[in-house]
Amino acid sequence: MTETELYKELGALTKDKDRWQESIPYVSSLLTHDSVKIQAKALWLLGEMGLSYPQFVQDVVPTIASFLDSPEPLMRERAVNAIGRIGRGDYSIIEPYWAGLFRFASDEEPKVRLAFIWASENIATNTPDIYKDHMPVFEKLLHDADEKVRMEAPEIFRVLGKHRPDFVRPYVEQLRQISDTDENRVIRIHCLGAIKATGAK
Repeated sequence: MTETELYKELGALTKDKDRWQESIPYVSSLLTHDSVKIQAKALWLLGEMGLSYPQFVQDVVPTIASFLDSPEPLMRERAVNAIGRIGRGDYSIIEPYWAGLFRFASDEEPKVRLAFIWASENIATNTPDIYKDHMPVFEKLLHDADEKVRMEAPEIFRVLGKHRPDFVRPYVEQLRQISDTDENRVIRIHCLGAIKATGAK
C-alpha cells in the first residue's frame, strides 16, 4: 500500500468509530512506519481512540510518549496532543508522563506550545486538581509571541474556571485587561469566557 493509500485508509478509519477498538493494535503498528506523515496520523488517531477506549491503548502509551523527544516538531505536537486526549479518558494511564508535558510550554515551535495547551485543557476537564500549582505556566502563555497560542491560552483558564474557579480568580484582572485591550477579537472573547467561567462579573 502506498503512503497516499494508507493515509486515505486511516482517514476512513477516523470516521468509522465502530471499528476503533478492534483497530488499535493495527494503528499502533504504524508508529514504526517509515513515513512521518503516517506516524503523525497514527499518533493523532490513537489519541482519539484513547479518549474513547483508554484501557485499550494503555500498552502503546510508552511508545506514544517516546515521540515527545522527537526532533521533528510535528511528532512532538501529535504526541503531546495524544497524551492529552488519552489523559482525558483516564488520567492514571498518562500520569507518569504528565509532569514532563510542561516543558512544551516553552517549546521553540508555536504549534507544540499550542498542543500543550490543548492537552492541558483535555486533562483538566476530568482531573483539574493537579493544575493548582501550575497556573503561572499558563499565565506566561497569555503573553506568548505567537498569536494562535495567545488565542488558545485563555481556554485553559476557562476550563479550570468552570471546575476550580479559585485557581483562576488570581488572574481575573489580567484576563479582563487583555479582554479590554487586545487587538485580536478571538483573544478578547476567550478571555471574557474564562472570566465568566469563574463566576466573576
